[in-house]
Amino acid sequence: MTFRLVLALALGGLIGFEREWGGHPAGFRTHILVCLGSAVVMLLSEYGFSQFAAEPNVQMDPARLAAQVISGIGFLGAGTILRTGFTISGLTTAASLWVVAAIGLAAGAGFYYGAVVSTVLAVISLFFLNKLEKIFSQAKKEREVIVRFRRGTPALSGVVALFAGSGVQISKLTVESDDEADIEVAHMLVKVKVKNAWRPEQLTAELLSVEGVVGAELPGGGA
Repeated sequence: MTFRLVLALALGGLIGFEREWGGHPAGFRTHILVCLGSAVVMLLSEYGFSQFAAEPNVQMDPARLAAQVISGIGFLGAGTILRTGFTISGLTTAASLWVVAAIGLAAGAGFYYGAVVSTVLAVISLFFLNKLEKIFSQAKKEREVIVRFRRGTPALSGVVALFAGSGVQISKLTVESDDEADIEVAHMLVKVKVKNAWRPEQLTAELLSVEGVVGAELPGGGA
């Protein structure tokens, strides 16, 4: 029993270390606690109610508490998901918490091989495949641009023209009023159509040079 708990702690720590290293919302300690807690629940399901097994009309179901862990972990995962404008972050961390819970259940049930292999595959997916994803999808990903401009000026049309001439396509555009009476804010999702067209520092300077534009933000920069 002790070995199962220690194994859950170690496997959860491996995945948590990768999340902590990347500066994500749920890191080392959170993943350890989720994995360890899941293992404890699984052990409780198997051995915690054995004294009632001999009772008449009692049917043991070790999977019942485990099922509650899988569904309940969604509440914890939801706390790691953040939305800023069009950008949603934390989905991968939420998924890793769900996987860690499943690994903890496997370790608690004594399914050592499945727990270890799942951990190795999870680390590969989070670390190595993340590098490949960045390499192959850099030019295809959508990026967020936030532009603040004065109402009644040709700023928005100037921004659209600037993007069109820079090899950047606007895929989504919303405009909302700012707290200041004469300021509006344009939230845009853009795609880079020309190789090496995304130069955050230069693009920010060009946006600020458009008539009527008073501010420009590129969340994530060159990421």
